[in-house]
Amino acid sequence: MLSRPNRLTDGAEYRAVVRRGVRCSGPHTVTYVVATGEDRAARFGFIVSKKVGSAVVRNTVRRRLKAICASALPNLGRGADVVVRALPGAADATFRELDAHVTRCLVRSAS
Repeated sequence: MLSRPNRLTDGAEYRAVVRRGVRCSGPHTVTYVVATGEDRAARFGFIVSKKVGSAVVRNTVRRRLKAICASALPNLGRGADVVVRALPGAADATFRELDAHVTRCLVRSAS
């Protein structure tokens, strides 16, 4: 689980990452990464709209994305801000598929 210092909480922070971030698309997610250069742990935000499915499905997708990002946290640079937007296909994706696509985007964007 992601602790409080590892989460984006403000709408303005989400907008800033989506507007200025390096974009990486996959079949189930779109990942945006911004290296802020600040000396703090990486922070994550998740966007899962109603197009993904019912509340139960959206929460399942969000929990999966949080677990994937928590495991990728040590590999990210300090001060990185990441927003992961789930696409409608994420509802039918397995955990392994989501993990592969998000991790690939995080590795590509971090370098």
